[in-house]
Parts: sequence; C-alpha cells; structure tokens
Amino acid sequence: MPQTDSTLRSATISVLVENEAGVLARVIGLFTARGYNIDSLTVAPVERDPDAVHSKSRITIVTSGTTMVIEQIKAQLDRLVPVYRVSDLSAEGPHLSRELALIKVIGTGTARQEALRLADAFRARVIDASTESFIFELTGATDKLDAFLDLMRPLGLAEISRTGVAAIARGTRTI
Repeated sequence: MPQTDSTLRSATISVLVENEAGVLARVIGLFTARGYNIDSLTVAPVERDPDAVHSKSRITIVTSGTTMVIEQIKAQLDRLVPVYRVSDLSAEGPHLSRELALIKVIGTGTARQEALRLADAFRARVIDASTESFIFELTGATDKLDAFLDLMRPLGLAEISRTGVAAIARGTRTI
C-alpha cells in the first residue's frame, strides 16, 4: 500500500557535524522550535584529524513524522552551518541499528532464577551480581531491549540506563 502524506513513520537520521561547542544545542533547538519529538539521541566524536582545528562528530537521531515532516527536518538540519552531511538511514536503504542497556533487577527466589533464565535466552550478560540483585548488559535492536524489559518488569525491574540508537548503513554506502 502506498504511503500517504499523513502516514507517520519512524526515521533514523544520521548527521555528521563539526565537533565544537554549541552544535548539539543548535540541532536540538531545531527540533524544539518546531515541536518535533526526539525518540533517541546519541552523539560521539568519529573522526579526529590532528592537523584540523576541529574533529567531526556523528549525531544519530530517531524521530517520527510524516514523510513531509521528515524531509523538512533533513532540509533544516542540512542548512545548519556546522553540518557536513545529513542522511535518513531508514529511507535510503538497509541499515543496522543497535542500542545498549544496563538493567538492574532486584529479586530473590524463583523471580531471581527466572530473570537469569530469560537473560540467558536474550544473551544478556550479568555484569554485576549481589545476593539480592543483578545488573544485566544487553545490546541489540530497540525491539529486543523493549521485549526484555517487558519480561523483567514483573520479576523486579528496578532501574534502566539506555544509550540510545547507534546506526550505520549496510554495504558500501557511507555518510
């Protein structure tokens, strides 16, 4: 079925920017000023040139909107002065996206055993343990993390820390 202009879609947008003070604030300000929501945001330096004054950082933003809204976001991001390149990974072809979560589960008895069994099934690593709690490390697609968290809630889910989405195009495409 063809997508209509009013159909909402999720977009994973990758932005290559100059790594300097205030750049992230300008990017976030663009979203705030127009009332666009950010579902996930990650940023880190990705390119360091010892001869250059500034290095480059990659910002990965997951947002949602109509096709027209996503195109507006991309165009407005592309106009920001310290932006080198903008890419909508979700629309431009196959891409991989992953997220990391640290998950604290507090429990004893059968709930504790069940939490360990489920963690094993999801390939979550135990990175800290006490007689009353576990901290699991889980990496994967956002849907996988969400499913694991849903299963941990009744078993004593106490705290969550998530990195946000990191994404990259498959094959030879680059940003």
